[in-house]
Amino acid sequence: MSHANDIELICSARHGDPFAVLGPHASGKGKMAIRGFFPTAKSVHVLERSSGAALGSMKKLHPDGFFELKLNATTSPSYRLDVVWDSGVSTVLEDPYRFGPVLGEMDVWLLGEGTHLRPYEILGANQCQHDGIEGTSFAVWAPNASSVSVVGDFNFWDSRRHPMRLRRECGVWEIFLPGVGMGAKYKFEIRSRDGHVLPARSDPYARQAELRPATASVVAPMPALLPSSPTRRDANGLNAPISIYEVHLGSWRRVVDAATGEQRWPTWDEMAHMLVAYCEDMGFTHLELLPITEHPFDGSWGYQPVGMYAPTSRFGNADGFSRFVACCHAAGIGVILDWVPAHFPTDAHGLGNFDGTHLYEYADPREGFHNDWNTLIYNLGRTEVRNFLIGNGLYWLERHGVDGLRVDAVASMLYRDYSRKHGEWIPNKDGGRENLEAIAFLKRMNEVVGAERPEAITLAEESTAFPAVSRPTYSGGLGFHFKWNMGWMHDTLQYIERDPIYRKHHHGEMTFGMVYAFNENFVLPISHDEVVHGKGSLLAKMPGDRWQQMANLRAYLGFMFGHPGKKLLFMGCEFAQEKEWDHDQSLDWHLLDHPQHAGVQKLVRDLNHLYKRCGALHQRDFNPSGFEWIDHADADHSVLSFIRYGDDASTFIVVVCNFTPTVRPDFRLGVPQPGEYRECLNTDSAHYGGSNVGTPFGSTTAERRKWNGKSHSIVLTLPPLATVMLEWKA
Repeated sequence: MSHANDIELICSARHGDPFAVLGPHASGKGKMAIRGFFPTAKSVHVLERSSGAALGSMKKLHPDGFFELKLNATTSPSYRLDVVWDSGVSTVLEDPYRFGPVLGEMDVWLLGEGTHLRPYEILGANQCQHDGIEGTSFAVWAPNASSVSVVGDFNFWDSRRHPMRLRRECGVWEIFLPGVGMGAKYKFEIRSRDGHVLPARSDPYARQAELRPATASVVAPMPALLPSSPTRRDANGLNAPISIYEVHLGSWRRVVDAATGEQRWPTWDEMAHMLVAYCEDMGFTHLELLPITEHPFDGSWGYQPVGMYAPTSRFGNADGFSRFVACCHAAGIGVILDWVPAHFPTDAHGLGNFDGTHLYEYADPREGFHNDWNTLIYNLGRTEVRNFLIGNGLYWLERHGVDGLRVDAVASMLYRDYSRKHGEWIPNKDGGRENLEAIAFLKRMNEVVGAERPEAITLAEESTAFPAVSRPTYSGGLGFHFKWNMGWMHDTLQYIERDPIYRKHHHGEMTFGMVYAFNENFVLPISHDEVVHGKGSLLAKMPGDRWQQMANLRAYLGFMFGHPGKKLLFMGCEFAQEKEWDHDQSLDWHLLDHPQHAGVQKLVRDLNHLYKRCGALHQRDFNPSGFEWIDHADADHSVLSFIRYGDDASTFIVVVCNFTPTVRPDFRLGVPQPGEYRECLNTDSAHYGGSNVGTPFGSTTAERRKWNGKSHSIVLTLPPLATVMLEWKA
């Protein structure tokens, strides 16, 4: 018989090594003891597995349900258990405590070292066969816990029923539960080092979760490993056209539930039908989704995730998300996920104080607490935490096939004093403000993505002058493929918000971006952050009456698509949403019944298709040879003119922007070649809701007359508050 203290610890779910007590054990003198804990059981019989013959009846040693049978045997028989419950119901069970460890020795070694590239393959809940029996293995990293149990709808959420085995080499607790299958709900109940029971935790590696406000994890299948795609590699290249449609799925478009008549979120399959078709029609090359990882609070827009491996159940299960990505790719559209490794929320079922210690976060609040968002900061100095995050990035890229990760809040990661006052932060080991651990993490993440998924891209939301964000790590950079150009966004929006009469005094706000345009591989972002928190919609930023607002918006969008850099536009901006974005409501699609809003949408569609068709607008985005000013100094007229060149230097586009409401006839402009210059886009076209002013017949021929330092020049009629693009024909 087991020691009385062991029995008491098992009955109270406080035993740190339950496999040393439960299951089959040699009992000395040719005896074998089989022990089990079955609360509310009336009797338990041990059955020979193949024949079903009774090997004996277990003796109840504790009133809470601790049973034992001693057999005359030197080795454990192959057995099952027939449990008769107090209700009179009989159940034949496999004994979880007769199974050996789930984790292999190599997995244990790599986890202990913190270098397992894909920890998601072995941690969390994984359906498998163990010794020929179907079930689910559960594994969770909690090295400082005194005991851990898996609780779920399969064991009445009773932590006494399935305490786990500790693999001390790596701090992981594990157990194989026969018969537990897909769809089972579960959590981990953890006791701290001092025996205190912590709030039940969701699985950090869960691939599915309950719909909020419920917080349990759900056993879900492992998505198949997808092969690399040369097609997607080409589509994501630095010289490719990349026009990103940024979407918050919960508020893009609601659907009406057929049963209730009420609005609800669309499913992944419904979005694959609606959103993908819309993006394809509009000419966007990529979708960027605000965080779709599971999050408890709608108002966080997904930026406070608890389930980093689980697509949010708001739209269905993980299989649905995989189908959505596949549908995007079938339409030639890439998928970029907004990814949040900078911080995580303090929800009781999440990662904070996970095993009774600061396991995932820095212990000192000067390092581990984010004042701006009241969230916790990952301890990126810890190898297991870095691996949790890097493995997560690979999971989305390899198992769901997404094209890239837009890394949120990189600036907050790079600096220890980010948004902190003097005395509220801890210098690095060299006494500086840089977060060396975060820098090393970002470099490692980008290196792993580059090596393991070469077609994938990473994009940094980084608002400081930190050097070489989008340069390779081997040359001293952080290794991102792209960086958001927050300076360009700030300066140009500040300019376009001004009354045109004052713009000539702020001309440099539109030209300054070219001073540093090739320092990084920039994306020009008009993102969700510019249309919330009282900032108003993009349309509302525009000065003047409604016609001028629309014209200013069209001219600005034309300038954006002509400017070097990949493009990003938040949903609703493409049809001049009037109201500030509200995450609880659908976009105002009814506005498209109005010609001016429909005109802006037509313009964005045409800009996208022109951008994709014309190599001059995207092939040399990051090469100074792809851009040339014609005239950047015409502040008095608030006119900008420049040339974009493609890989073939004979292919170029002339871009002219007039940011005043004044028509400028007989406007002479220097050009690099003789020949015909034909309008390929005019944002003042009546087709877009404009006044339809432009150069007669939309075409002009260059004269041999020097202007703007060029040997030839053309004469245009510049429309008011408009951008005009001209293609050269020899």
